[in-house]
Amino acid sequence: MTDNQDVLVLRRGLDQLADLLAKVGPGDLARSTPCAEWSLGELVDHVVAAPEKFARMVRGESFDWSAPTPAAGDNPAGAFRAHGDELLAALGDGAGREGAPGADWQCAELAVHTWDLATALGESTDGLEPEVAERGLALMQDNLTAENRDPAFGPAQPAPDGANAYDRIAAFAGRSV
Repeated sequence: MTDNQDVLVLRRGLDQLADLLAKVGPGDLARSTPCAEWSLGELVDHVVAAPEKFARMVRGESFDWSAPTPAAGDNPAGAFRAHGDELLAALGDGAGREGAPGADWQCAELAVHTWDLATALGESTDGLEPEVAERGLALMQDNLTAENRDPAFGPAQPAPDGANAYDRIAAFAGRSV
């Protein structure tokens, strides 16, 4: 079930990731990322498409996770904001739908990829909304096991002492922090 607090936290996660996407320039797209198999351009494409896919899941629509991810276009931050609005509307419309993923599932996706994007851009995650990453981490810790991590996540890595919420979720997702 999704409530107003869930939607507010998710909105903050969407907004801060959109702000990071706005910092990505055409010259940045070939940069490497903490996701060894993705360039920054591929990460941007994935991130921009994710809220629309989650919105479809919430609405009970089918789609193919393995289908090629469409290019984010010339305004990835704007496309991401539009997809984020679609997700928030779907959560509002389908809040009580049996089996619909809740906001914390998307918080996990947002937090991990916010860390990936910030790291690739050389930006700090210290000033970001910790509740987004904390909710995502709690969901991942409750649902991710050694058996179902692969191929999306590597084995959990240690987070440094005093790590912020984004460093902790990134480490849990298998990133070297």
